[in-house]
Amino acid sequence: MTRYPPLDLTGASVAITGGAQGIGRATAIAFARRGARVAIGDLDFDLARKTAAELDGTAHRLDVGDPESFRVFLAEAAAHGELAVLVNNAGIMPNGGFLDLDERTNRLMIEVNLFGVVHGMRLALPGMLARGRGHIVNVASLAGKFPVPGLAMYNASKFAVVGLSAATRREYAAHGVSISTVLPSAVDTGLSSGLDMRPIPKVQPEDIARAVLGSVRSRRAEIAVPGYVGGLAALAAITPEPLLNAVRRLVRDDRALRPDSPDRQAYRSRIGEQEAG
Repeated sequence: MTRYPPLDLTGASVAITGGAQGIGRATAIAFARRGARVAIGDLDFDLARKTAAELDGTAHRLDVGDPESFRVFLAEAAAHGELAVLVNNAGIMPNGGFLDLDERTNRLMIEVNLFGVVHGMRLALPGMLARGRGHIVNVASLAGKFPVPGLAMYNASKFAVVGLSAATRREYAAHGVSISTVLPSAVDTGLSSGLDMRPIPKVQPEDIARAVLGSVRSRRAEIAVPGYVGGLAALAAITPEPLLNAVRRLVRDDRALRPDSPDRQAYRSRIGEQEAG
């Protein structure tokens, strides 16, 4: 196993995308409690300011799909010292049949979920490599290992993040910079609001925050939350398709294809506003 230079979080600069609420907010709180200087980037600048005020952090308007917006965010985050940790957390999850989602929604999903990670890594890595230390955490999803009907494009974006993280981890391990991927199951946030994902376990944002924070010490390549779902995904990958499909039918894994609940409709409306913006 590669031995990475240790990172002292006391006074360290940590940047978190999508940090105003949900997983990002819980992660910001976890890092702040360890003494880090936390920069919160989010499209919702007012909410980012409210969250930042709670933990003596800084708030920044961030569109992860825009490289220039990301560049400004990281430059501002490093104003109090070199960037030690970047958490690529921002993401969206519109659901629906593959042929039912429109092109704008599909492109936005790839821009945010994949290129939001790509932009952050391309901007943060050069400085980390020059210093010979640093850590990047890409918050992907169990959906990056396990396909779900009704989430085809979301699956595509998260499978891509898992592959990107694994390949770049190998590229830069010898240079002291680590890249970890966190793979949550369904999380109790707005992202999955109104979706019945049973039997996939639903976890809390604080569970993911602990995994992200823990990765700074362990530097593990992949961290599933809860831990056992990673093993189940690996098992599913080697299970004969007829048997796997029978289990899927038994647990009704096509719930994401069903008509949206009011909560889900509200989430989709917010995504629509983001597309229009």
